[in-house]
Amino acid sequence: MSLTALSARAEINDKSLVRSFSYINGKWCASSNGEVVAVHDPATGDVIGDVTAMTAEDSSAAVDAAHAAFASWALMLPQDRCAILRRWFELMIEHKEDLARLMVLEQGKPLSEARGEIDYGAAFLEFYAEESKRPNIEGVTSHLPDAEVELWREPVGVAALITPWNFPSAMLTRKAAAALAAGCTVVAHPSGETPFSALALAELAERAGIPKGVFNVVTGKAPVVVEPWTRDARVRALSFTGSTEVGKLLYRQSAETVKRLVMELGGHAPVIVFKNCDLDRAVAETMKAKFATSGQDCLGANRIFVERDIYDEFCTRFVTATQALTVGKGIDDPDIGPLMNEKAVQKQEQHVADALEKGATLACGGNRHPLGPLFYEPTVLTDVPADAAILHEETFGPVAPITPFDTEDEVIQRANDSEYGLVAYVHSHDPRRIYRLSRALQFGMVAVNRTKVTGAPIPFGGTKQSGMGREGARLGMEEFTEIKYVCRDWA
Repeated sequence: MSLTALSARAEINDKSLVRSFSYINGKWCASSNGEVVAVHDPATGDVIGDVTAMTAEDSSAAVDAAHAAFASWALMLPQDRCAILRRWFELMIEHKEDLARLMVLEQGKPLSEARGEIDYGAAFLEFYAEESKRPNIEGVTSHLPDAEVELWREPVGVAALITPWNFPSAMLTRKAAAALAAGCTVVAHPSGETPFSALALAELAERAGIPKGVFNVVTGKAPVVVEPWTRDARVRALSFTGSTEVGKLLYRQSAETVKRLVMELGGHAPVIVFKNCDLDRAVAETMKAKFATSGQDCLGANRIFVERDIYDEFCTRFVTATQALTVGKGIDDPDIGPLMNEKAVQKQEQHVADALEKGATLACGGNRHPLGPLFYEPTVLTDVPADAAILHEETFGPVAPITPFDTEDEVIQRANDSEYGLVAYVHSHDPRRIYRLSRALQFGMVAVNRTKVTGAPIPFGGTKQSGMGREGARLGMEEFTEIKYVCRDWA
């Protein structure tokens, strides 16, 4: 499909937002060997277009450009960097509908969720535009006679950013805004399944006045594009959002050049519902935690623990709410859209079959949806046994496993019994219990009586094998800086 046809199909008004070339050193570049990668609409399976598949040499050229641009960008007055980021934010909001529709076409999520992601992603540009003016020199009381001591925060250098397909706009702006605000230059690689959103953001960055070489987007096959960055000593930081398996690979590859790493990896979030909660609210919030982005969210509820006294009532209400969910193409704005690929659907099938074989009950769903091969019915499994794979592996889809518990100590142990530690959800009205759970749960984030906790001003990240470092907040910018200690004697 031509780019003109793609933009028409997505009902995009600003046709120049649809790009198929990589953006390197302020120019739109094709691969040096002419190769391309096809991009599919998960709702239909149709090829919606293709993007250039850059070679390793092309990828290294992006680092050349970023490295050459670093000195001038790092020395630019903070208020001037702020103005560029601020203008980029304004352009994202101005083109919100086009960006959302383009995202739906390549990613499949419901249109209202795509619009929400554009707002979410733009918020990082706005937040870090202001933060770019705040990394001041810090004075320290000297421990030496006649010496003056200062701590400076300086940008680390070139930052490599690798972003996933489930949030193709917000994950790029969350990383890029922080790095750019800190004074770093950027080479970014979007998922091969959702590259058009990143290229549209590059178009808007150019319009915002980003200098050439400061922000580069390189499309193609991840091993070809990314490996040169992990080996290149000029790339001083690497930020990745994706699976724990790939994160470990990047960790090993980056060890040789001792890079600063920021990694947001897998999640296996527990929802813990106590009997002294607002049951209506607990059901509604757990629905959000489970089925947002069709379940394809690292923050998604993967294990739902409900105190036995209210277990049956919770399950009845949750199943009724699940059966009311609509399934459809993202552009029609249903509750549940298609999954990203065949592998994702197969994982739902495997987890459901395994749980049923081990004694779980299928309360609703459990099959592919007749709309198409990548659609899966919203599914609820009850009485899921402890040894079921779904209680130990990230499902990343619209399957909700529910299991009862009897005591607080028991559920804490079961919730913490995971290699992951990204987010946990707790529903209770007992302030002492809330405090105990907030302290005892081994997760980077704890949400109490609510689902939505993310945003530009908060530090996003997990513990254990859910990653390292934080994104968002002031801490997110500090990940892309080094501290320089200056000890000065005027004599």
